[in-house]
Amino acid sequence: MGDFRDAVELALRLIFSGDATLYAIIALSLWISGFAVAIAIVVGLPAGAALAIYPFPGRRVLVILVNSLLGLPPVLVGLAGYLLLSRAGPLGRFGLLYTPGAMVLVQAVLTTPIVVAIVHRAAQEQWAKHGDAFQVAGATGLQVMPHLLLIARRQVLTAVLAALGRAISEVGAIVIVGGNIAGVTRTMTTTIMLETSKGNLPLALALGLVLVMISIGLNGIAFALADRRESR
Repeated sequence: MGDFRDAVELALRLIFSGDATLYAIIALSLWISGFAVAIAIVVGLPAGAALAIYPFPGRRVLVILVNSLLGLPPVLVGLAGYLLLSRAGPLGRFGLLYTPGAMVLVQAVLTTPIVVAIVHRAAQEQWAKHGDAFQVAGATGLQVMPHLLLIARRQVLTAVLAALGRAISEVGAIVIVGGNIAGVTRTMTTTIMLETSKGNLPLALALGLVLVMISIGLNGIAFALADRRESR
């Protein structure tokens, strides 16, 4: 128990002392996750809204597939990414393996289904309520999509926060394609894994505490939005 208390105290000192190594790892993690979620937003918002608006053969199957991808195993995504980005793979000529770019790509694959699924459900609900009015006004699907997303903005924000939480906590896929290289691809989760195996608990705990604080913050925002929506 004493060893754990000592490790926690050292971890807190690292956090509040402005340790350069610690904050470089945090900054890289946030950059990679933020970029991946940005890709998920660019792809997921219009895709989710389009699934709600446009009827086409196989739409139900596609919706089921998107929702199934919410449980996509990260290590499988990492393995697929490794095979695609390795020198022998079809994307090997870009030299992305063991770079932050590769980590962004696998995180984007993992987070995009989250955004699409949540946005689709929200847009579908709003389309059922307001679709007739939009059609009477002669609005096209492309014109309707931004309005639906604006009406469902709280659910859209929830989707973004859920994707960010998923990305920031990822370890399985990014360690496969990133290699956990110090100063290059070492993020909070991969550092926790490495330092724990080395017995360097203060640094691992410090990063763990930061992850917990980020997770609490994101969930707090999501619950606040949900409560506000219910109160209205």
